[in-house]
Amino acid sequence: MVKDYKETSLIKFQENFQTEEDCQKRLFELRWPDGFVCPHCEERDHYKLPKRHLYPCKGCGYQASITAGTVMHGTRTSLVKWFWAIFLMSTDKRGISALALSKKIEVSYWVAWTMLQKIRRGMKNRDSRYQLSGILEIDNAFFGGAKEGGDKQGRGSSKTSVIVEASTSGEGMGYAKMTVGDKVGSNTVREIVKADAKEGQTIRSDGFTSYHVVKEEGYEHRKEIVKGWKAHKVLKWTHILISHAKAFIQGTFHGVDKKHLQAYLDEFCYRFNRRRSENQLFDRLATTYISSARVVFLELTK
Repeated sequence: MVKDYKETSLIKFQENFQTEEDCQKRLFELRWPDGFVCPHCEERDHYKLPKRHLYPCKGCGYQASITAGTVMHGTRTSLVKWFWAIFLMSTDKRGISALALSKKIEVSYWVAWTMLQKIRRGMKNRDSRYQLSGILEIDNAFFGGAKEGGDKQGRGSSKTSVIVEASTSGEGMGYAKMTVGDKVGSNTVREIVKADAKEGQTIRSDGFTSYHVVKEEGYEHRKEIVKGWKAHKVLKWTHILISHAKAFIQGTFHGVDKKHLQAYLDEFCYRFNRRRSENQLFDRLATTYISSARVVFLELTK
């Protein structure tokens, strides 16, 4: 069944989510689209404790929460501010920094940072459900600043290696994934391809030795040894992705620590993968967070 996501412009957002009750109503619709059902006894009769986001069941007394088990689990921040954070992050291709968000919705820097990281975790969880199709381009890139003496491939540098995948069909590109790794070795390539590519798929790469493993796993491997500017023609789509992702990270965040790089790449890929449905991104994200698991602060900082 295809989900019918709502389109949300800035004007519609401002009209629809002015109060805490407005946000509660939308979360209620997303959690119980066919009406309230108690998760314990399946009773439908209930009443509301709106200040605590609770809906006690009249049958067994269980207090169901519209935020329990979601990225908003146990939050002390108002739902209006959460909705604004999701809207701002989903509608701006450049993303939004924690400092900018803290000023816009009037929360502390660390509250804003935590909210954004939790939103990124939801984006990651959603995209992890999909496998890439079509002809798959795969390439590696290095993000971050090089130390003195480091070469252009990042070896001997402080750069972080990232494996980039792009599903292609004809002259267009479909979904994309980016995975941070300690190194671009054959075992890393094997694990990533097996997780992201459908069985028997065609995979295109350059002549880097670590990519040879894909043939061992039963994929058709089209490799081409290229140097310099020709690589941009052979692996056109991955190179476009790498360029745009680096511009996104440098332009908005002025660089990202290796520990958190994956989360920012997840954000970039989530928006890129839904570039043809930009007006639905807020509703898609809100729907995702109802079904996402709760995230605690320690998970975001380790």
